[in-house]
Amino acid sequence: MTRETSRERVLKMLESDKEEMNEPSRAAALRDFAHVAAEYFELDGAPVMQIRRGKRGNEVTFTFRAVRVKNFTVLKN
Repeated sequence: MTRETSRERVLKMLESDKEEMNEPSRAAALRDFAHVAAEYFELDGAPVMQIRRGKRGNEVTFTFRAVRVKNFTVLKN
């Protein structure tokens, strides 16, 4: 194996280590974010999560439509 081939293999390994979330992790994150969103909003449809790799990390967007905001009542003493 040449030095260049070894270098290419190492670079591929490093890139694959940075790959996007696997499907079970993605589903779990989406489920958790949706649960939190539903605590504050009445959702209209299913939320969507997008993950894009950028130059300095990942850009994560969680989007949903809401019918209304759920306001909390503050109890005063």
